[in-house]
Amino acid sequence: MNQRFIVLICCLLTLTFSNAQQDKNDDHFLRLVNILSIPNNANNISEIDSNINWLKKEFNSIGFETKTLKSKNNDLFFASKFFSNNLPTVLFYMHFDGQPVDNSKWFQKNPYEPVLKYKKDEHEYESLKWEHIKFKNFNIEDIRIYARSASDDKGPIAMFLSALHDINKQGLIPEFNIKVILDSEEEKGSPYLSVAVKEYRDVLNADYFVVFDGPMHDSGNPTLLFGVRGITTLTMEVYGMYKPQHSGHYGNYGPNPVFRASEIISSLKDGNGKVLVEGYYDGITFNEKTLSIMKHVPDDLEVLRHRAGFLYPEKAGNSYQEAIQFPSLNIRGIQSGWVGEESRTIVPDKVIVELDIRTVPESEPDELVRKLKQHISNLGYTFLNKRATKEDLLNINKPVFLTYRNEMFPFRTDFESIIGNWLRNSIKTTNKDIVHIRISGGSVPLSFFINELKVPTVLVPLVNPDNNQHSPNENLRLSNYFDGIETIKRIFTTPIN
Repeated sequence: MNQRFIVLICCLLTLTFSNAQQDKNDDHFLRLVNILSIPNNANNISEIDSNINWLKKEFNSIGFETKTLKSKNNDLFFASKFFSNNLPTVLFYMHFDGQPVDNSKWFQKNPYEPVLKYKKDEHEYESLKWEHIKFKNFNIEDIRIYARSASDDKGPIAMFLSALHDINKQGLIPEFNIKVILDSEEEKGSPYLSVAVKEYRDVLNADYFVVFDGPMHDSGNPTLLFGVRGITTLTMEVYGMYKPQHSGHYGNYGPNPVFRASEIISSLKDGNGKVLVEGYYDGITFNEKTLSIMKHVPDDLEVLRHRAGFLYPEKAGNSYQEAIQFPSLNIRGIQSGWVGEESRTIVPDKVIVELDIRTVPESEPDELVRKLKQHISNLGYTFLNKRATKEDLLNINKPVFLTYRNEMFPFRTDFESIIGNWLRNSIKTTNKDIVHIRISGGSVPLSFFINELKVPTVLVPLVNPDNNQHSPNENLRLSNYFDGIETIKRIFTTPIN
């Protein structure tokens, strides 16, 4: 965003808030606008460097020591401030990179020029001029800022900085020493983070690890997330003939890899969505306490159903919370031949199937892949150790080639741990119950920290769940932004007992 536009916003916002809150809210809002105005595609190192320069200035301005941690690709950002050797140290994680953008899919000119919108009716958000925000109460009305990374994950970074500015001005001292690590490649799966955590272990060492990432529960209640699933990605090539062939000459004669892939895929789950691979769910059981915790998560299944647009859910578990305690098996993409105007009367030569497995602490990802391969082998397929050659296809019946990568690993922290009790005391409010989530459906690159630093970990989601993260028109509800600042301030000022 150009400097002229930012100055305009600053002038307009001075008309927005009561005198008591005006300066503070102006600063907090402009901090959010500023960070969202810096492009942050992880594939563009110069964009990442621009973000790091901004972060250095912000953290230095409140007395933090900062440094960049060199990595194989993009650098990581680190900041720290120590208050007493008698206090514990908390390491905080967020990320400042964002998903790539396609401007044509956004309902604004540029995803890096934030815009305001308010909820006009049940299905429509209308643009709001900056000067008109003074007539709106964002604690009551649904007003949002739209920009890439507004919710995932620059919004929480701006909340964090704003909370630090507030307690500095109030003369308060945090109840622990603070370390901050900001990832620059989270949206790419943080491919080099594990190496960096090992290299900078002494720099990152802490007593507790808190993550500000991901959406709050749909209820809008304060949320604590005690675990995440891991993710393993797989690519499988299913072969027919060596090259595409005329469907008149070879139809009904040459093997069609689409039917072969269909046979494999249709064998993986039953009609209710349960994985049929033998032993896939081994080791997963729930005691009464765990069942009670899951039962008390206030999921609105109708909201979940309508948001995604389907009639009946799969039956891996008896509820949404129970379902995500199991490892998933997902087909995330299929490619073969040509379609649409490019379609051709051929028998394709191969099918590429992209899969992912969301793993849980009870399941070893390599073992799940082994069981999956055994299941496919039992259907009569032969796994190659490289892509098929013509010689392979002339001598091997039903060949397939599979590669996989364990991208992230799962973790789960005990509800009654010291970190759990501290955060529970920090974020509780008088009128809303805390939602305790045993494990989330998604994945974040936390296992590298947990395994290397041996540190108890909890996630504190702060953004609205309907934020369109990773998609066009990503947004952050302003009430979540300002509530998040207050939540982080309470975390800073609550002792860890």
